Amino acid sequence: MSLPHAILIALVEKPSSGLELTRRFDKSIGYFWSATHQQIYRELGKLEAEGFIRTLPSEQPARGQKKSYEVLPAGRAELARWTAASQDPRPHRDTLLLRMRAASVVGTEGIEADLRRHLDLHRRQLAEYEEIEERDFPPGKDSSQDRLRHLVLRAGIDLETFWTQWLTRALEEFAELPGHETA
Repeated sequence: MSLPHAILIALVEKPSSGLELTRRFDKSIGYFWSATHQQIYRELGKLEAEGFIRTLPSEQPARGQKKSYEVLPAGRAELARWTAASQDPRPHRDTLLLRMRAASVVGTEGIEADLRRHLDLHRRQLAEYEEIEERDFPPGKDSSQDRLRHLVLRAGIDLETFWTQWLTRALEEFAELPGHETA
C-alpha cells in the first residue's frame, strides 16, 4: 500500500492537483517511488473515497477546472500509523543481475554493451542527485524536515555510487574473461 502513502506524503507537503502530483513524482518522489499518471489519478479517487483526502473547493465552476486535493485528519493519521509500523526490507530484484547469471550458462553476447549502457545511466543519475544536493541542501539548511529529506537523497546518491562502482568492476572482470574481445 505504498503508492497511496507516497501520495499522502506529497499532499501533506503541499495540496496539489493530480497533474501537479504527477510532475512532482517525475521530479522528486519518482527518484525512489515511481507512479504513472493513471496510477496517481486512480489512487486519488480511492483516497478520497476512504476519507483520507478531499477535493479543495474551487473558486470557479468545476467543469474543466483541475481539482486540487488536501489531506484530511484521517489521512494524516493513516500516514502516521503507516510511518510508525515496522516493515521488513524487500528482497532486491534486478533483471541485469539475473541476465548476468544467465550469461554464465548461455554466453555473454550483448551483456558487455548493456553493462556500459547501465554504467552511463547510473553515472548520469548520480550527477543529477549530486546537483540536487548542492542546490537544495546547502550548509546550514538543517531543519528536521530538511535533514530527513536530505537522508532520502543521500540514499539515492549512495545507491548510484554503489551501482557505478559495481558496474565498473563488472566491466573490468568482463575484460579479463578468457576469449574476451573488446566491444
